[in-house]
Amino acid sequence: MRLAWAATTMVMALTVGGRAMGDPADVTALLQGVRQIDAPGLPGTVCVFGPKAEAVVCGRGGGALQPVVAIARYEKGRYVAFGHDGYFGPEALAVADTGRLMENAVRWAGGQATPKIAVHQEPALLAWLKGKGFTADDVDGADWPAMLKGFDVLILRAPTIANDAEAAKVAKWVQNGCGIIGSDTGWGWLQLHPGLTLKADHTGNKVFAPAGLLWSDGTLERTSEKGFAAGTPPPALVNAGVALEAIETHAQGGAQLSKADLAQAVASVTSAARSLPKGDKILEPKLKGLEGEAAVPTPQQPLNMDRPMQRLALTLQIMELNSLAPEKMKAHPAAAIFPGAVPADAPRVTKTVPVDTKVPAWHTTGLYAAPGELITVNVPEDAAGKGLGVRIGAHTDTLWDLDSWQRAPEITREYAITKAATSAANAFGGPIYIDVPNGCRLGAIKVEIAGAVEAPHFVLGKMDPVQWRNEQRDLPAPWAEMECAEVILAVPSSVVRKIDDPVAAMEFWANILDCDAELAGWPMVPDMPQRYCCDQQISAGYMHSGYPIMTFLDVTTIILDPAKLVASTAQGGGGWGFMHEMGHNHQSDLWTFDGTTEVTVNLFPLYDINRMFGVGAKPHPAVWTAEREKRTKAYLAAPDFEKWKGDAFLALMMYMQLEDGFGWEAYRKVFAEYRALPDSERPNTDDERRDQWMVRFSRQVGRNLGPFFQAWAVPTSQAARDSIKDLPVWLPEGMEAAK
Repeated sequence: MRLAWAATTMVMALTVGGRAMGDPADVTALLQGVRQIDAPGLPGTVCVFGPKAEAVVCGRGGGALQPVVAIARYEKGRYVAFGHDGYFGPEALAVADTGRLMENAVRWAGGQATPKIAVHQEPALLAWLKGKGFTADDVDGADWPAMLKGFDVLILRAPTIANDAEAAKVAKWVQNGCGIIGSDTGWGWLQLHPGLTLKADHTGNKVFAPAGLLWSDGTLERTSEKGFAAGTPPPALVNAGVALEAIETHAQGGAQLSKADLAQAVASVTSAARSLPKGDKILEPKLKGLEGEAAVPTPQQPLNMDRPMQRLALTLQIMELNSLAPEKMKAHPAAAIFPGAVPADAPRVTKTVPVDTKVPAWHTTGLYAAPGELITVNVPEDAAGKGLGVRIGAHTDTLWDLDSWQRAPEITREYAITKAATSAANAFGGPIYIDVPNGCRLGAIKVEIAGAVEAPHFVLGKMDPVQWRNEQRDLPAPWAEMECAEVILAVPSSVVRKIDDPVAAMEFWANILDCDAELAGWPMVPDMPQRYCCDQQISAGYMHSGYPIMTFLDVTTIILDPAKLVASTAQGGGGWGFMHEMGHNHQSDLWTFDGTTEVTVNLFPLYDINRMFGVGAKPHPAVWTAEREKRTKAYLAAPDFEKWKGDAFLALMMYMQLEDGFGWEAYRKVFAEYRALPDSERPNTDDERRDQWMVRFSRQVGRNLGPFFQAWAVPTSQAARDSIKDLPVWLPEGMEAAK
């Protein structure tokens, strides 16, 4: 049947293709007495798509609801999936109604009030269950699935299912009438298993997928003070099966979804399309029918939510391309728009590049893979299977969660180097990198890459302007990289082809990074260079930190022009933004407490400006002298820590007063002190972070800063303030101590 009503009026007992969508009493049973649960760490998403699968609790991801706890029935079995393994820890179980939800889940999955529970490799949870009066025992060993006979429900972290054979045994046991409660964090699993996928390699998904549940790649924002609001069943459109039928009906002119419901439906189906394992029998056959003409998003004609079928078609095309063997890869039409086409007559070359494996992460090769074309990467025999990888593409941001796509939402590929010869290809093309894991001990090796196109690549100190102009600047690939020991910039080749001498620009960037390292107390010779990458569209903000730091293409007009960078910085533009995001990469949580993530980061652009442009240089307009004096005076007349935390530039004024009073040397010494702290002295809570920041800075400058912190209403403990009473009190001129 086709759905004929919007999501806001849907009930949980829906049908897909004539099949019941589950018993509403199931979700009600799990939510009995549950109004709010914890959000341990950064929970991941659970994809719900089965005909008898339902979300129980949701967070927000990409502007839509995404499940963090979900259930399903399949055959005679019952399934419960949690989106973070922290839910099995006593700390999370003690928060709000999380423990109650776990008890409800155990009884529901076990099919009775007093089920016999098997717990696999979770001793803390086992003890907690016994403390609640449940009958529970540990199951472990070489053939632990054989020990499940006689138990009603199994609880485990999904990845502890070691292999396909164990997964098959567990799946059969559940389907014969038992229950399973699993947990994992999909995005975290991907980080720990480079080169693998949740859909093909995650053993827990092989057990849960037949029921229409999958751990997927996504993070969730909280929906309540302590974590996630619960108590009422989530809307049916969170189930991708329901959502797909609603979208089809909407597109065919039937019952129309509201803008919000359409966004929810598209998000649900997109998550499922990205997550479904090959051969899925529930949703994949229906999705296959959506593959139509290639949708090509552009900045002029972005692919918005008002074209849901085309968005889904593009999603499916990308997923299909990502599943192809490199030898079968083909170019996607959107590649010509971004990251760009490679001239058909550009020579395909074979080149050997040196790779120093003492340096981790991406190694620029100066080569580019044309969209859809096969390259071959050859490494020494003893380097195969040692964690090396080949990456095609610098544009790591994915846009799946955004309402509007100006380019294809995922355009990079990674391959593990497990053999001496590795084939690789990317439907969108991109710069070729050799990715080196931390702690690699292969030393200096040579890597041969065949079938690639040469790209402009400047290396400060290893290439002079004449070489640049004659040998590099006009190489045919559409993207170039400008490199110094401290940082590498990925920019369109069209930008660098106008530059005669890049030395001054790269020396400018080297100096910026040296300033950041100096302030943070980092070694002046970096372990690895930082990276910036310009992109048509990024996942969040105007820029964001990371590896690489991502930014829009508009900054390409200033990124390699020191004079324009200086002018832009003084106006709070792209120059300030570059330094701000690099500050995040140098920031430490040891001296950054709640409310100051966007505060202490700005010490870095301030320091850069001071060191690079001189004392009289103007920083961001928000902290020009007149503005500082006006806002500081107004705040100190009625100080309020919550207001302080909510206004990053206001809070920065407190830190600037410390610099005015004691200079940057004090900051350098305090940050270096933090870097040298043994684990036993590192602060673990925000209370400890505030106390230590006050005490360590006070001891460093030989002044009692307790009254200064009190004047700004930044909380510290009496014990911390008492510990520095032997020092003379310091307050900036004109500031009175808080009474």
